Amino acid sequence: MFASVLAAASCWLIQFLDLGCFRGSRWCVFYNRSLLARRLESYPPLDIRSPKLSSSILFGLMSSFGLPGGTVGEAPRLPRSLMSGWSSLPSGGASCEGFRDWRSGGLVVVQGGERSSGIMEKFVILFVVGLLLHCLNPVASCEQISAQETQYSAINCRKHVASLLDFGGKGDGITSNTAAFKAAVANLSKVASDGGALLVVPPGKWLTGSFNLASHFTLYIHKNAVLLASQVESDYPLIDPLPSYGRGRDADGKRFSSLITGTNLTDVVITGGNGTIDGQGETWWKKFKAGQLNNTRPYLIELLFSNQVQISNLTLINSPSWHVHPTYCRDVIVEYITILAPIDSPNTDGINPDSCINTRIRDSYVVSGDDCIAVKSGWDQYGIKFGRPTQHLSIKRFTCISPDSAVIALGSEMSGGIQDVRAEQIYALNSQSGVRIKTAPGRGAYVRDVYVRDFSFETIKYIFWTTGSYGSHPDDGYDPKALPEIRNINFRDVVAKNVTFVGYLSGIKEDPFTGICISNVTAELAMQKEEEKEEKEYQSIYDLFVKGDKKKKKKPKSKLPWNCTDVSGVSSRVTPKACDLLPEKQVDCAFPGDTLAIDTVVLKTCSVSF
Repeated sequence: MFASVLAAASCWLIQFLDLGCFRGSRWCVFYNRSLLARRLESYPPLDIRSPKLSSSILFGLMSSFGLPGGTVGEAPRLPRSLMSGWSSLPSGGASCEGFRDWRSGGLVVVQGGERSSGIMEKFVILFVVGLLLHCLNPVASCEQISAQETQYSAINCRKHVASLLDFGGKGDGITSNTAAFKAAVANLSKVASDGGALLVVPPGKWLTGSFNLASHFTLYIHKNAVLLASQVESDYPLIDPLPSYGRGRDADGKRFSSLITGTNLTDVVITGGNGTIDGQGETWWKKFKAGQLNNTRPYLIELLFSNQVQISNLTLINSPSWHVHPTYCRDVIVEYITILAPIDSPNTDGINPDSCINTRIRDSYVVSGDDCIAVKSGWDQYGIKFGRPTQHLSIKRFTCISPDSAVIALGSEMSGGIQDVRAEQIYALNSQSGVRIKTAPGRGAYVRDVYVRDFSFETIKYIFWTTGSYGSHPDDGYDPKALPEIRNINFRDVVAKNVTFVGYLSGIKEDPFTGICISNVTAELAMQKEEEKEEKEYQSIYDLFVKGDKKKKKKPKSKLPWNCTDVSGVSSRVTPKACDLLPEKQVDCAFPGDTLAIDTVVLKTCSVSF
């Protein structure tokens, strides 16, 4: 009983005094981080957060200690009489997981071997006995402790750090942590103006429903942590449709809140050590296919009306619908993301910037049942009225597998406009189309100033695909005379193998797509080798004069690699030759020489201790 009370009191003391923890295999010293850092500023031989222990620290139950010289080694163990009273601390009692987060001040290390007994007179090391054994058992050495300090990149580093465990979280994969996430965000949002806060999701499986983030806030998901999205509909509050859509995407009326969401935020980061967010979408997919949903499925991550947004270094899997959906945002960075969903899962788009300005997508990999990247800006009359375009989008070093959809789709919901999209260094395997523009009468607005270069495809049906009759309207209130403007579309430097069609370009008869430029493209058709074999067989003398009479063999018909209607533009150095509506002209299609502002943003190097 006494040990439990002492442990609980130690928990409170550690948090109140801003304590860190110094640990060996059988002992633990807690100290005030801020005080220690100030006291040690004038002592170069001492180092905070050193990765190695270079001398032992002797300590006892007193307010000041000497630092002896000597050989490298472990600090002496405490007397057995002191240890025996602590071994009965209940594992469910005061948790040391939270203390590891408060330990972010790092280790005190003596790098020199010279006796420095006077140093310790300038600061006080607090030795907290209540959690000694409970804290130390998981840690076997100082090397293991220092390994728990991890660097990460972010828009901004945070002054305050806490663990989900501090708010009652339980990572057993069964207990709901929705309340813990909400409590954590609510409490940590109070320090937004004081350097912001970082919430660590430690190793474990954390079941949760929808929760909101806050400004000047970082959600950090440990590499061995998995957020499991609840499959219970009531864990996702119903919210109004997006104003630029007018209705839910799956059904009339409201939609379910996304798993991780937030509105009107500034400086918000979702990152980690490649931790996982699992949408557990199979239940939702089955309901959707069976027509059992009355509201639109939740997305995995959706941030609205926010700026300075970062989503990075995560694995996202099996979203009920779209995975990443920044909407009405500015200055968005999405990088080092892996997104995985079954190729037959419905509407599991990868990254969908929607009415966003200044967005960069980098170094990411998507396997999806729908478009890997879908650029959007609203739906028919609702998007036209709301009038927020997607502008200044940069995509680099991106890999996609999507057998039934596009690597990069522009639309079909593009009624707020899409302008200045730059994509380069893209690789796709086993996908339906490379770049696809989807629109229809009623969409209005525009898709213009699109620049694509340095694409490599292997096994793809269409390299270039534009559709002017995509259909799909929110309701009957759209204006069929609201015709979209599609112009200044540039594709260059493309290599593709096993291609069915190089280009399938279909515009709108009353409003042709103009200014299409395609240059320096080499495509090997899927049937090309087989047709060459058949052609050779047909042309042989033996087949013509001997087999021909018996088989009545006909010359094989090649599939047309291009199909173009209601479009205009030029082509240059394209194999197979482009359609007649894109006549040959010696040009290099445009790609801007300037750099977008979002591409100049350099993330800061931050650190967090677990």
